[in-house]
Amino acid sequence: MHDLLPEDEALWRFVRDTCERVAGLFDYRMISTPMVEDASVFLRTVGDESDIVSKEMYVFEDRGKERLALRPEGTAGVCRAYIEHGMGSWPQPVRLYYFGPMFRYDRPQAGRYRQLTQFGVECIGDASAAADVEVIELQRTVYEELGLNDITLRINSIGTAATRRRYLDALTEHLLPHVPTLSHDSQRRFETNVLRVLDSKEDAGHPAVQGAPSILDFLDEGDATHFAEVRGLLDRLGVAYEVDPRIVRGLDYYARTVWEFEPADGGGQSTVGAGGRYDGLIELLGGPHTPGVGFATGIERIVLNLREQSAPTAAASPDLFIAPLGEAGPAAAMRLAREVRSGGLAVRLGMPGRGLRAQFRSAETAGARFIAIVGDTEAERGTAQVKALGLDGAEQQEVVMQDVALVVMPR
Repeated sequence: MHDLLPEDEALWRFVRDTCERVAGLFDYRMISTPMVEDASVFLRTVGDESDIVSKEMYVFEDRGKERLALRPEGTAGVCRAYIEHGMGSWPQPVRLYYFGPMFRYDRPQAGRYRQLTQFGVECIGDASAAADVEVIELQRTVYEELGLNDITLRINSIGTAATRRRYLDALTEHLLPHVPTLSHDSQRRFETNVLRVLDSKEDAGHPAVQGAPSILDFLDEGDATHFAEVRGLLDRLGVAYEVDPRIVRGLDYYARTVWEFEPADGGGQSTVGAGGRYDGLIELLGGPHTPGVGFATGIERIVLNLREQSAPTAAASPDLFIAPLGEAGPAAAMRLAREVRSGGLAVRLGMPGRGLRAQFRSAETAGARFIAIVGDTEAERGTAQVKALGLDGAEQQEVVMQDVALVVMPR
Protein backbone atom coordinates (compact mmCIF):
# COMPACT_ATOMS: atom_id res chain seq x y z
CA MET A 1 0.00 0.00 0.00
CA HIS A 2 1.25 3.50 -0.62
CA ASP A 3 0.74 7.15 0.25
CA LEU A 4 -0.53 9.80 -2.10
CA LEU A 5 1.79 12.75 -1.52
CA PRO A 6 0.98 16.42 -2.18
CA GLU A 7 3.27 16.56 -5.20
CA ASP A 8 1.29 13.69 -6.78
CA GLU A 9 -2.13 15.16 -6.02
CA ALA A 10 -2.38 17.39 -9.09
CA LEU A 11 -1.88 14.48 -11.50
CA TRP A 12 -4.27 12.25 -9.56
CA ARG A 13 -6.90 15.00 -9.51
CA PHE A 14 -6.48 15.42 -13.27
CA VAL A 15 -7.04 11.69 -13.82
CA ARG A 16 -10.05 11.51 -11.50
CA ASP A 17 -11.67 14.65 -12.89
CA THR A 18 -11.15 13.45 -16.46
CA CYS A 19 -12.69 10.04 -15.72
CA GLU A 20 -15.73 11.60 -14.07
CA ARG A 21 -16.13 14.27 -16.75
CA VAL A 22 -16.07 11.71 -19.58
CA ALA A 23 -18.52 9.46 -17.71
CA GLY A 24 -20.85 12.45 -17.40
CA LEU A 25 -20.58 13.16 -21.12
CA PHE A 26 -21.91 9.63 -21.73
CA ASP A 27 -24.71 10.20 -19.16
CA TYR A 28 -23.32 7.77 -16.58
CA ARG A 29 -24.09 8.53 -12.93
CA MET A 30 -21.86 7.94 -9.91
CA ILE A 31 -22.46 5.12 -7.44
CA SER A 32 -20.40 4.49 -4.31
CA THR A 33 -20.56 1.10 -2.61
CA PRO A 34 -18.97 0.12 0.74
CA MET A 35 -15.33 -0.88 0.87
CA VAL A 36 -16.41 -3.82 3.09
CA GLU A 37 -19.01 -6.31 1.83
CA ASP A 38 -20.31 -9.67 2.94
CA ALA A 39 -17.65 -12.03 1.63
CA SER A 40 -20.29 -14.10 -0.17
CA VAL A 41 -20.83 -11.25 -2.65
CA PHE A 42 -17.37 -11.97 -4.04
CA LEU A 43 -17.16 -15.68 -3.28
CA ARG A 44 -20.32 -16.24 -5.36
CA THR A 45 -19.38 -13.95 -8.21
CA VAL A 46 -15.59 -13.98 -8.54
CA GLY A 47 -15.28 -17.75 -8.20
CA ASP A 48 -13.56 -19.93 -5.60
CA GLU A 49 -10.75 -20.87 -7.98
CA SER A 50 -10.01 -17.38 -9.23
CA ASP A 51 -6.75 -15.72 -8.22
CA ILE A 52 -8.75 -13.00 -6.44
CA VAL A 53 -10.41 -15.46 -4.05
CA SER A 54 -7.71 -18.13 -3.77
CA LYS A 55 -4.74 -15.81 -3.28
CA GLU A 56 -5.64 -12.13 -3.13
CA MET A 57 -8.85 -11.33 -1.23
CA TYR A 58 -8.68 -9.90 2.29
CA VAL A 59 -11.28 -11.84 4.31
CA PHE A 60 -11.95 -11.45 8.04
CA GLU A 61 -14.56 -12.19 10.70
CA ASP A 62 -16.12 -9.32 12.64
CA ARG A 63 -17.35 -9.36 16.24
CA GLY A 64 -20.72 -10.65 15.13
CA LYS A 65 -19.05 -13.66 13.49
CA GLU A 66 -19.95 -12.34 10.05
CA ARG A 67 -17.48 -13.19 7.29
CA LEU A 68 -16.56 -9.94 5.54
CA ALA A 69 -14.18 -8.95 2.77
CA LEU A 70 -12.44 -5.81 1.64
CA ARG A 71 -13.74 -5.33 -1.88
CA PRO A 72 -11.25 -6.68 -4.44
CA GLU A 73 -13.19 -5.24 -7.41
CA GLY A 74 -16.18 -3.00 -8.07
CA THR A 75 -18.62 -4.82 -10.33
CA ALA A 76 -20.02 -7.32 -7.81
CA GLY A 77 -20.85 -4.58 -5.29
CA VAL A 78 -22.52 -2.44 -7.94
CA CYS A 79 -24.64 -5.39 -9.09
CA ARG A 80 -25.56 -6.19 -5.46
CA ALA A 81 -26.69 -2.55 -5.08
CA TYR A 82 -28.64 -2.78 -8.36
CA ILE A 83 -30.69 -5.64 -6.91
CA GLU A 84 -30.97 -4.29 -3.37
CA HIS A 85 -32.24 -0.86 -4.42
CA GLY A 86 -34.69 -2.05 -7.07
CA MET A 87 -32.85 -0.53 -10.00
CA GLY A 88 -34.45 -3.12 -12.24
CA SER A 89 -37.60 -0.95 -12.12
CA TRP A 90 -35.68 2.10 -13.37
CA PRO A 91 -35.56 2.95 -17.07
CA GLN A 92 -33.09 0.51 -18.62
CA PRO A 93 -30.20 0.40 -19.12
CA VAL A 94 -28.90 1.80 -15.83
CA ARG A 95 -25.61 3.58 -16.49
CA LEU A 96 -23.29 3.82 -13.46
CA TYR A 97 -19.67 4.64 -12.72
CA TYR A 98 -17.51 4.37 -9.60
CA PHE A 99 -14.12 5.60 -8.44
CA GLY A 100 -12.41 4.31 -5.33
CA PRO A 101 -10.01 1.94 -3.56
CA MET A 102 -9.93 -1.85 -3.99
CA PHE A 103 -7.82 -4.30 -1.97
CA ARG A 104 -5.89 -7.34 -3.17
CA TYR A 105 -3.06 -9.26 -1.56
CA ASP A 106 -1.09 -9.05 -4.79
CA ARG A 107 2.62 -9.15 -5.47
CA PRO A 108 3.61 -5.47 -5.48
CA GLN A 109 5.14 -4.27 -8.72
CA ALA A 110 5.21 -1.16 -10.88
CA GLY A 111 1.74 0.36 -10.97
CA ARG A 112 0.22 -2.43 -8.85
CA TYR A 113 -0.36 -2.24 -5.10
CA ARG A 114 -2.35 -4.06 -2.44
CA GLN A 115 -4.56 -1.01 -2.09
CA LEU A 116 -5.34 0.03 -5.64
CA THR A 117 -7.69 2.63 -7.06
CA GLN A 118 -10.10 1.84 -9.87
CA PHE A 119 -12.42 3.79 -12.11
CA GLY A 120 -15.14 1.59 -13.51
CA VAL A 121 -18.31 1.77 -15.57
CA GLU A 122 -21.33 -0.55 -15.60
CA CYS A 123 -24.15 -0.52 -18.19
CA ILE A 124 -26.84 -2.84 -16.80
CA GLY A 125 -29.97 -3.89 -18.65
CA ASP A 126 -28.91 -3.84 -22.31
CA ALA A 127 -27.86 -7.01 -24.16
CA SER A 128 -27.05 -5.31 -27.46
CA ALA A 129 -23.72 -5.05 -29.22
CA ALA A 130 -24.26 -1.28 -29.19
CA ALA A 131 -24.00 -1.30 -25.37
CA ASP A 132 -20.65 -3.11 -25.60
CA VAL A 133 -19.34 -0.54 -28.05
CA GLU A 134 -20.63 2.41 -26.01
CA VAL A 135 -18.69 1.17 -22.98
CA ILE A 136 -15.57 0.53 -25.07
CA GLU A 137 -15.89 4.00 -26.59
CA LEU A 138 -16.23 5.57 -23.13
CA GLN A 139 -13.08 3.81 -21.96
CA ARG A 140 -11.19 4.78 -25.12
CA THR A 141 -12.31 8.39 -24.71
CA VAL A 142 -11.00 8.47 -21.14
CA TYR A 143 -7.54 7.42 -22.30
CA GLU A 144 -7.64 9.87 -25.19
CA GLU A 145 -8.66 12.77 -22.95
CA LEU A 146 -5.90 11.85 -20.51
CA GLY A 147 -3.37 12.03 -23.32
CA LEU A 148 -2.37 8.36 -23.16
CA ASN A 149 -0.71 7.55 -26.47
CA ASP A 150 -0.13 4.21 -28.19
CA ILE A 151 -2.88 2.33 -26.35
CA THR A 152 -3.98 -0.82 -28.17
CA LEU A 153 -7.50 -2.24 -27.91
CA ARG A 154 -7.67 -6.05 -28.04
CA ILE A 155 -11.07 -7.72 -28.27
CA ASN A 156 -12.47 -11.23 -28.29
CA SER A 157 -15.73 -13.10 -27.94
CA ILE A 158 -15.99 -15.94 -25.44
CA GLY A 159 -19.54 -16.81 -26.47
CA THR A 160 -21.93 -18.19 -23.88
CA ALA A 161 -21.52 -20.90 -21.26
CA ALA A 162 -22.62 -23.52 -23.81
CA THR A 163 -19.98 -22.27 -26.24
CA ARG A 164 -17.29 -22.52 -23.61
CA ARG A 165 -18.24 -26.05 -22.61
CA ARG A 166 -17.61 -27.20 -26.19
CA TYR A 167 -14.39 -25.22 -26.35
CA LEU A 168 -13.09 -26.48 -22.99
CA ASP A 169 -13.16 -30.09 -24.23
CA ALA A 170 -10.96 -29.16 -27.20
CA LEU A 171 -8.65 -26.96 -25.13
CA THR A 172 -8.17 -29.63 -22.47
CA GLU A 173 -7.29 -32.22 -25.10
CA HIS A 174 -4.80 -29.80 -26.68
CA LEU A 175 -3.05 -28.82 -23.44
CA LEU A 176 -2.97 -32.21 -21.73
CA PRO A 177 0.34 -33.43 -23.26
CA HIS A 178 2.01 -30.11 -22.34
CA VAL A 179 0.91 -29.76 -18.71
CA PRO A 180 4.29 -30.80 -17.21
CA THR A 181 6.02 -27.98 -19.11
CA LEU A 182 3.61 -25.26 -17.94
CA SER A 183 4.19 -23.09 -14.91
CA HIS A 184 3.03 -24.29 -11.51
CA ASP A 185 0.19 -21.76 -11.56
CA SER A 186 -0.99 -22.93 -14.99
CA GLN A 187 -0.85 -26.55 -13.85
CA ARG A 188 -3.20 -25.62 -11.01
CA ARG A 189 -5.46 -23.76 -13.42
CA PHE A 190 -5.51 -26.77 -15.75
CA GLU A 191 -7.11 -28.79 -12.94
CA THR A 192 -9.49 -26.11 -11.68
CA ASN A 193 -10.31 -23.81 -14.61
CA VAL A 194 -8.46 -24.71 -17.78
CA LEU A 195 -9.68 -21.66 -19.68
CA ARG A 196 -7.58 -19.44 -17.45
CA VAL A 197 -4.37 -21.09 -18.67
CA LEU A 198 -4.79 -18.86 -21.73
CA ASP A 199 -4.91 -15.84 -19.40
CA SER A 200 -1.58 -16.67 -17.76
CA LYS A 201 0.99 -13.90 -18.22
CA GLU A 202 3.73 -16.31 -17.18
CA ASP A 203 2.94 -18.78 -19.99
CA ALA A 204 1.81 -16.29 -22.62
CA GLY A 205 4.73 -17.23 -24.88
CA HIS A 206 4.53 -20.98 -24.31
CA PRO A 207 4.15 -22.87 -27.64
CA ALA A 208 1.17 -24.82 -26.32
CA VAL A 209 -0.62 -21.61 -25.38
CA GLN A 210 0.37 -19.91 -28.62
CA GLY A 211 -0.93 -22.87 -30.63
CA ALA A 212 -4.15 -23.42 -28.66
CA PRO A 213 -7.39 -23.69 -30.65
CA SER A 214 -9.30 -20.42 -31.00
CA ILE A 215 -12.57 -20.02 -29.15
CA LEU A 216 -13.80 -18.01 -32.13
CA ASP A 217 -14.07 -21.27 -34.06
CA PHE A 218 -16.60 -22.56 -31.51
CA LEU A 219 -19.05 -19.63 -31.47
CA ASP A 220 -22.66 -20.44 -32.28
CA GLU A 221 -24.64 -18.33 -34.73
CA GLY A 222 -25.90 -15.88 -32.10
CA ASP A 223 -22.42 -15.39 -30.62
CA ALA A 224 -20.86 -14.86 -34.04
CA THR A 225 -23.54 -12.36 -35.06
CA HIS A 226 -23.10 -10.36 -31.85
CA PHE A 227 -19.31 -10.23 -32.29
CA ALA A 228 -19.66 -9.21 -35.94
CA GLU A 229 -21.97 -6.37 -34.85
CA VAL A 230 -19.45 -5.21 -32.26
CA ARG A 231 -16.64 -5.18 -34.80
CA GLY A 232 -18.84 -3.46 -37.39
CA LEU A 233 -19.77 -0.65 -34.98
CA LEU A 234 -16.13 -0.18 -33.95
CA ASP A 235 -15.15 -0.04 -37.62
CA ARG A 236 -17.77 2.61 -38.37
CA LEU A 237 -16.60 4.65 -35.37
CA GLY A 238 -13.04 4.46 -36.65
CA VAL A 239 -11.84 2.69 -33.47
CA ALA A 240 -8.75 0.59 -34.17
CA TYR A 241 -8.62 -2.84 -32.52
CA GLU A 242 -6.99 -6.24 -32.73
CA VAL A 243 -8.86 -9.53 -32.34
CA ASP A 244 -7.06 -11.64 -29.72
CA PRO A 245 -8.58 -15.11 -29.07
CA ARG A 246 -6.44 -15.50 -25.93
CA ILE A 247 -8.38 -12.86 -24.01
CA VAL A 248 -10.69 -14.97 -21.82
CA ARG A 249 -12.67 -14.86 -18.61
CA GLY A 250 -12.84 -17.95 -16.44
CA LEU A 251 -16.33 -17.54 -14.98
CA ASP A 252 -19.63 -18.74 -16.42
CA TYR A 253 -21.50 -15.46 -15.98
CA TYR A 254 -19.26 -13.73 -18.52
CA ALA A 255 -20.62 -13.77 -22.04
CA ARG A 256 -19.57 -12.76 -25.52
CA THR A 257 -17.51 -9.56 -25.79
CA VAL A 258 -14.36 -9.17 -23.68
CA TRP A 259 -11.51 -6.69 -24.20
CA GLU A 260 -8.32 -5.17 -22.84
CA PHE A 261 -6.44 -1.92 -23.40
CA GLU A 262 -2.68 -2.02 -23.08
CA PRO A 263 0.31 0.08 -24.14
CA ALA A 264 1.50 -0.88 -27.60
CA ASP A 265 4.84 -2.06 -26.19
CA GLY A 266 3.34 -3.68 -23.09
CA GLY A 267 3.56 -7.22 -24.35
CA GLY A 268 0.47 -8.27 -22.41
CA GLN A 269 2.19 -7.47 -19.11
CA SER A 270 0.81 -4.00 -18.46
CA THR A 271 -2.92 -3.92 -19.14
CA VAL A 272 -4.26 -0.47 -18.33
CA GLY A 273 -7.91 -1.53 -18.21
CA ALA A 274 -10.19 -4.40 -19.17
CA GLY A 275 -13.87 -5.01 -19.65
CA GLY A 276 -16.49 -7.45 -20.76
CA ARG A 277 -20.10 -8.56 -20.83
CA TYR A 278 -21.46 -10.35 -17.71
CA ASP A 279 -25.02 -11.40 -18.56
CA GLY A 280 -25.26 -13.96 -15.74
CA LEU A 281 -23.95 -11.93 -12.79
CA ILE A 282 -27.16 -10.31 -11.54
CA GLU A 283 -28.88 -13.70 -11.59
CA LEU A 284 -26.01 -15.27 -9.67
CA LEU A 285 -26.54 -12.68 -6.92
CA GLY A 286 -30.22 -13.57 -6.61
CA GLY A 287 -31.78 -11.14 -9.06
CA PRO A 288 -33.60 -11.78 -12.35
CA HIS A 289 -31.65 -12.54 -15.50
CA THR A 290 -30.25 -9.15 -16.47
CA PRO A 291 -27.57 -8.42 -19.08
CA GLY A 292 -24.67 -6.16 -18.18
CA VAL A 293 -21.38 -4.89 -19.56
CA GLY A 294 -18.62 -2.79 -18.04
CA PHE A 295 -14.94 -2.12 -17.54
CA ALA A 296 -12.47 -1.20 -14.81
CA THR A 297 -9.21 0.67 -15.19
CA GLY A 298 -6.42 1.00 -12.63
CA ILE A 299 -5.53 4.57 -11.72
CA GLU A 300 -2.02 3.69 -10.52
CA ARG A 301 -1.28 2.08 -13.88
CA ILE A 302 -2.67 5.13 -15.71
CA VAL A 303 -0.52 7.47 -13.62
CA LEU A 304 2.55 5.31 -14.29
CA ASN A 305 1.97 5.53 -18.04
CA LEU A 306 1.34 9.28 -17.88
CA ARG A 307 4.61 9.79 -16.03
CA GLU A 308 6.44 7.76 -18.67
CA GLN A 309 5.01 10.22 -21.21
CA SER A 310 6.29 13.15 -19.13
CA ALA A 311 2.87 14.32 -18.04
CA PRO A 312 2.91 17.42 -15.82
CA THR A 313 3.12 16.47 -12.14
CA ALA A 314 3.56 19.80 -10.36
CA ALA A 315 1.13 20.55 -7.56
CA ALA A 316 -1.19 23.51 -7.92
CA SER A 317 0.27 26.78 -6.67
CA PRO A 318 -1.55 29.48 -4.70
CA ASP A 319 -2.76 32.59 -6.47
CA LEU A 320 -1.76 34.83 -3.57
CA PHE A 321 0.70 34.69 -0.69
CA ILE A 322 -0.13 37.05 2.18
CA ALA A 323 2.80 38.20 4.30
CA PRO A 324 1.70 39.36 7.79
CA LEU A 325 4.02 41.84 9.53
CA GLY A 326 3.95 43.67 12.85
CA GLU A 327 1.37 43.30 15.61
CA ALA A 328 -1.85 44.14 13.77
CA GLY A 329 -0.81 42.52 10.48
CA PRO A 330 -1.67 38.85 11.26
CA ALA A 331 -5.35 39.50 12.07
CA ALA A 332 -5.76 41.83 9.08
CA ALA A 333 -4.01 39.26 6.86
CA MET A 334 -6.48 36.58 7.95
CA ARG A 335 -9.40 38.87 7.09
CA LEU A 336 -7.85 39.57 3.69
CA ALA A 337 -7.31 35.82 3.09
CA ARG A 338 -10.99 35.17 3.81
CA GLU A 339 -12.00 37.95 1.41
CA VAL A 340 -9.83 36.66 -1.45
CA ARG A 341 -10.76 33.00 -0.92
CA SER A 342 -14.45 33.91 -1.14
CA GLY A 343 -13.69 34.92 -4.73
CA GLY A 344 -12.50 31.40 -5.54
CA LEU A 345 -8.77 32.13 -5.38
CA ALA A 346 -6.20 30.00 -3.56
CA VAL A 347 -4.38 31.80 -0.76
CA ARG A 348 -1.44 30.80 1.40
CA LEU A 349 -1.02 32.74 4.63
CA GLY A 350 2.55 33.38 5.72
CA MET A 351 3.83 32.77 9.25
CA PRO A 352 3.68 35.76 11.61
CA GLY A 353 6.96 36.90 13.12
CA ARG A 354 9.06 36.42 10.00
CA GLY A 355 10.87 39.24 8.28
CA LEU A 356 9.87 40.60 4.88
CA ARG A 357 12.76 38.93 3.06
CA ALA A 358 11.85 35.51 4.52
CA GLN A 359 8.21 36.09 3.55
CA PHE A 360 9.23 36.78 -0.06
CA ARG A 361 11.31 33.60 -0.15
CA SER A 362 8.35 31.59 1.14
CA ALA A 363 6.06 33.13 -1.49
CA GLU A 364 8.48 32.27 -4.29
CA THR A 365 8.98 28.73 -2.97
CA ALA A 366 5.20 28.25 -2.89
CA GLY A 367 4.99 29.37 -6.53
CA ALA A 368 2.47 32.11 -5.75
CA ARG A 369 1.57 34.50 -8.55
CA PHE A 370 1.19 37.51 -6.22
CA ILE A 371 2.29 38.57 -2.76
CA ALA A 372 0.27 40.89 -0.52
CA ILE A 373 2.08 42.55 2.38
CA VAL A 374 -0.07 43.45 5.37
CA GLY A 375 1.67 45.29 8.24
CA ASP A 376 0.47 47.62 10.98
CA THR A 377 0.10 50.59 8.59
CA GLU A 378 -1.88 48.56 6.04
CA ALA A 379 -4.07 47.11 8.80
CA GLU A 380 -4.94 50.62 9.94
CA ARG A 381 -5.69 51.81 6.39
CA GLY A 382 -7.53 48.66 5.29
CA THR A 383 -5.08 48.12 2.42
CA ALA A 384 -2.33 45.74 1.29
CA GLN A 385 0.86 46.19 -0.69
CA VAL A 386 0.42 43.88 -3.71
CA LYS A 387 3.13 42.79 -6.14
CA ALA A 388 3.21 40.26 -8.99
CA LEU A 389 5.94 37.66 -8.59
CA GLY A 390 8.07 36.26 -11.38
CA LEU A 391 7.61 39.34 -13.59
CA ASP A 392 10.61 41.53 -14.23
CA GLY A 393 9.86 45.15 -13.51
CA ALA A 394 6.60 44.44 -11.69
CA GLU A 395 5.77 47.32 -9.37
CA GLN A 396 4.33 47.11 -5.89
CA GLN A 397 0.99 48.90 -5.47
CA GLU A 398 -1.21 49.74 -2.53
CA VAL A 399 -4.68 48.23 -2.95
CA VAL A 400 -7.74 48.44 -0.70
CA MET A 401 -8.46 45.01 0.71
CA GLN A 402 -11.82 44.69 -1.04
CA ASP A 403 -10.06 45.06 -4.43
CA VAL A 404 -7.13 42.69 -3.90
CA ALA A 405 -9.05 39.75 -5.42
CA LEU A 406 -9.69 41.84 -8.57
CA VAL A 407 -5.98 42.51 -8.95
CA VAL A 408 -5.02 38.85 -8.41
CA MET A 409 -7.80 37.37 -10.56
CA PRO A 410 -6.36 35.73 -13.72
CA ARG A 411 -7.13 37.79 -16.82
